[in-house]
Amino acid sequence: MFDPSSLIDDLHRESEELDLLVGELAEGSWALPTSAEGWSIAHQIAHLAWTDRAALLALTDAEEFGRETEKAFASQGSLVDEGAEEGARTAPARLLATWRAGRSELESTLRSAPPGTRIPWYGPPMSAASMATARLMETWAHGQDVADALGVMRTPTDRLQHVVRIGVRTRNFAFGVRGLSAPSEEFRVELVGPSGELWMYGPEGAAQRVTGPALDFCLLVTQRANRADLAVRAEGRDADKWLDIAQAFAGPSGAGRAPKGATR
Repeated sequence: MFDPSSLIDDLHRESEELDLLVGELAEGSWALPTSAEGWSIAHQIAHLAWTDRAALLALTDAEEFGRETEKAFASQGSLVDEGAEEGARTAPARLLATWRAGRSELESTLRSAPPGTRIPWYGPPMSAASMATARLMETWAHGQDVADALGVMRTPTDRLQHVVRIGVRTRNFAFGVRGLSAPSEEFRVELVGPSGELWMYGPEGAAQRVTGPALDFCLLVTQRANRADLAVRAEGRDADKWLDIAQAFAGPSGAGRAPKGATR
């Protein structure tokens, strides 16, 4: 049975890195707009806090989480956007404290989850390791929005391998969420990590191939940058299509980001 402890350690480190960006922000800076339309830095942190609470509820009270899920699917609006908006209206100091407390409790609960635990979610149930990976991916992605809003260049780490892994695993989801049939053959993905190590997925001789820097692939699958601005390359028609629609996060297909210098 896989021990998710090291993965949860990486989730903790990713959260701490984002905390360093926002922990000492002046109150007015929380209202700075980010590249996500209509979302400020406060919205980004409020969204992470909201999702951490949802994950904690799924871990600790599956029945109540089920009722919340039914409400989410029946809602005419988006509970995600509503949760971010509500949190963004909170005083920054209180929002920061809420996010810190929630993520700490989630980490502790993930560590104590019995082996083999299946956690209900808005899609298929997940293991503790998969939940930690999903939370790390979201923390990194929304952290990128915050860093961009602040004009900060983050140093990529090998924690990106977790984001890469979920990006590769969600290939078929990216096709399905757009009503497209997923390719039947496996792809070869070869990416260069921040330390220079080559990260490889899929059969070596596959005709459909994706190559490039791991950082760029992560920006692509989390839709934090436009493909035109990235050094990720595809060989094969299906691989090329995937790079146009790649999406590592749950929910409907995202609009993505416009190329640099372009206007919507």
